[in-house]
Amino acid sequence: MQNETNNEVNNNETVIFEIIVHSGNARGLAFEALSAAEEYNFEKAAELMKQAQEELTLAHHTQTDLIQAELNGTPAEKTLLMIHAQDHLMTSMSEQKLIEHMIRILQKVKAETSK
Repeated sequence: MQNETNNEVNNNETVIFEIIVHSGNARGLAFEALSAAEEYNFEKAAELMKQAQEELTLAHHTQTDLIQAELNGTPAEKTLLMIHAQDHLMTSMSEQKLIEHMIRILQKVKAETSK
């Protein structure tokens, strides 16, 4: 029984770290995209944002798996690490949306200055 409990904790930690890693990757890629857009390299920015979205999708799927497990009667332990992972994911999602908007603004600025 003790070994099963340890395996569940280790498995939960692995899942939680997946959320943190993929969210962090997404955030980093989004900021790289913003830097590319600042240089008016919109093709590179678009590719980086695509990669950021792929990372966010991985993190979100992991989160969804945890939610579905809880709905099916197997809740994950609520830990500070779990809260940290959720914070990473939500921050990354919010920043991605903001950066997408900022890139659109930079595209408009570039178009206006090119006239």
